[in-house]
Amino acid sequence: QNETSVTEFILLGFSSNPALRLCLFGIFSVLYSATLMGNAFVFVLICLDYRLHSPMYFFLCHLCIVDICYASNNVPHMLRNLLGQGRTISFAGCGTQIHFYLIFALTECVLLAVMSYDRYVAICHPLRYALIMNRRMCLTLAAVSWTFGFLFGTLQASLALHLPFCGPCEVDHFFCEILAVLKLACTDTTANKVLILAVCVCFLLFPLALVLISYVRILATILRIRSAARWHKTFSTCGSHLTVVGLFYGNAIFMYMGPESGNSSAREKVLSLFYSLISPSLNPLIYSLRNKQVKEALVKLQRRKRVFHS
Repeated sequence: QNETSVTEFILLGFSSNPALRLCLFGIFSVLYSATLMGNAFVFVLICLDYRLHSPMYFFLCHLCIVDICYASNNVPHMLRNLLGQGRTISFAGCGTQIHFYLIFALTECVLLAVMSYDRYVAICHPLRYALIMNRRMCLTLAAVSWTFGFLFGTLQASLALHLPFCGPCEVDHFFCEILAVLKLACTDTTANKVLILAVCVCFLLFPLALVLISYVRILATILRIRSAARWHKTFSTCGSHLTVVGLFYGNAIFMYMGPESGNSSAREKVLSLFYSLISPSLNPLIYSLRNKQVKEALVKLQRRKRVFHS
């Protein structure tokens, strides 16, 4: 009888201190701009340089798209919130945020595992690499990543949004994160939490296990390599991917599978920043600074630009 028809939520954000909010707005604006420009630049660079038209960079293009969409789903509303202009969000808008947040996060979970499989085939089966990772296989793996993300993201979002919600409708977060919204439901959410745990096992632990198995096999293979040049090339490409994997899976497992504590809301906000802003902004730097082929493509593009202007 106490249930009310919720039409909007209030996002509490980070702080009520105006000076701190303005400072955070400046920092997050820079990181968001870096995310958009960095990922867009890597995407365009891969499209323009034919030497980067390989399976590894094909999947990297999809990762850039995921990161741009993921950040754009959450960050603009957060920036408006920090300026005091976007604290409220409609129920439909909140549901849309949850839906796309889950789709992009789950897609990236599968995509990172697919990228590790690509590295495994390239290093452990180099003579069969072109045969195994052909165009059809790459398109299939990319489609599977997006399809799994869409299906399971839609399932979780639908179940969460069909719960009855009661007042107060204050979401202790800077966007409609599913755990924060579930706390406002005026019914038992055990089934939703069990589903989230099951999805975490399928999309975090299982892909992470595949990544670790791939890199154990890769390590066993490179230990038999006596060429210093091939060692360096292997570590430059695999090191970039392992860095991204560590940031993404580590934060996700700690957030969704870690023990609950008294300051869980503050922890969720900080960890969500890694998902929404910090990790997407770092990915282009990680792949460009540690990858020789990307750096060579960048140098080639700069030379082409100088010739064009001269």
